[in-house]
Amino acid sequence: MEILLLVVAVLLIVIFTTKLKIHPFIALFVIAIAYGLAVGMAYTEVISAINEGFGTTLGKIGLIIVLGVIIGAFLENTGGAMAIAESVLKIIGHKRIPTAMGIIGYIVSIPVFADSGFLLLHPLNKGLSKKAKLSIAGSATALGVGLLASHTMVPPTPGPIAAAGILGANLGLVIAFGFPISIIALSGALLFANKYAAKTYIDPELNTKTAELPKDNGQAPSAMKSSIPILVPIALIVLKSIVNTDGQNRGAIIELIGFLGEPVMALLIGVFLCLLLPKKLAYKMWSSSGWVGKAIKDAASILLITGAGGIFGRILQNSGIAEVLGETLTTYDMGIFLPFLLAAALKSAQGSSTVALITAASILTPMMPSLGFDTGIEKALVVVAIGAGSAVVSHANDSFFWVVTQMSGMNVKTAYRLFSVGTFVLGTTAAIAVFFASVLFT
Repeated sequence: MEILLLVVAVLLIVIFTTKLKIHPFIALFVIAIAYGLAVGMAYTEVISAINEGFGTTLGKIGLIIVLGVIIGAFLENTGGAMAIAESVLKIIGHKRIPTAMGIIGYIVSIPVFADSGFLLLHPLNKGLSKKAKLSIAGSATALGVGLLASHTMVPPTPGPIAAAGILGANLGLVIAFGFPISIIALSGALLFANKYAAKTYIDPELNTKTAELPKDNGQAPSAMKSSIPILVPIALIVLKSIVNTDGQNRGAIIELIGFLGEPVMALLIGVFLCLLLPKKLAYKMWSSSGWVGKAIKDAASILLITGAGGIFGRILQNSGIAEVLGETLTTYDMGIFLPFLLAAALKSAQGSSTVALITAASILTPMMPSLGFDTGIEKALVVVAIGAGSAVVSHANDSFFWVVTQMSGMNVKTAYRLFSVGTFVLGTTAAIAVFFASVLFT
């Protein structure tokens, strides 16, 4: 009965968020309460689970999400993201445009949301395709999967951070596995974009008003300087994971690394490093109507969804479903593919990668011991597996799907054949890479 009610709850989340267009926060919150009452939890237990789930989850990762969004806002508004893009183009070459756009998208989407990243890079993509007289189908597909690869699998993107926080995974280990696995997955998706999608011709001169290459007004920071707010926090977080900061005989240097490598402190340092990016600093950037204020407003929705996911997870944990579902699922021996399949089902059904990441992590949290995912490496791989699933499959219920199709001039049939299949290749390649990593490291 508990498993049946959980299936009904997940289906209701999908129906509420897709058919009825209800905000995921409301859907997760209301359905979590309804599930708790339906399985016989006492009223006081439900209230306690709400408070603990919301507070504990956001207490761990709320600030990290906000700080990551602020870094993205500075990169976007100063032109730093575009500077990184142009630098990658110089290295890879203008002749390999789909590959270049996929790599550029991958880098830019670590701090910048995928939708924003596509809009930001679209003029560059279209202008280069026009100049080289190439179909925009290949480069648009490559850019889309590149943005999605890091958006779903590489912190400090909010979705993977939220999933890691909910599952109690070490963020340094998630980054250490997320980077190589997402790059392997992107390689497979770029092969698809170059060998298949690029053969479908879509004229890049359509909508030529936006086809001009963006002009450098001399205000943008260099690519090296733009990379600093991204690379320094990641390096600090990974360094803390490598160095043993939990030993009893810790020196001052080890303690300092442990302090600076805490994700909140590392990303706060990244925010301060963003002060290097603008040509001229202005107080307005930090105001409620400036870059920081708008970034915090953008983060609010993710924070609420993450908190509601925490409520759902805590109610599942307190209801005893973990033991029941864990015992049932372990009989099928799906191993590390289970998190992938769960997230893929949620993503394909309701469209949002972030919602799929958070919901899948919330469902899996209470049953991790039953499924045998106990160690730090196993938890990190589960996060990456969920991220891989949240990339499969982008289609008509995903806002990013429409950004890609409308900006690139694809019709829906073509977009399903190129971009949707491209995201399937991306996610499944990542899942296979996660499987081999689990064999090698666990």
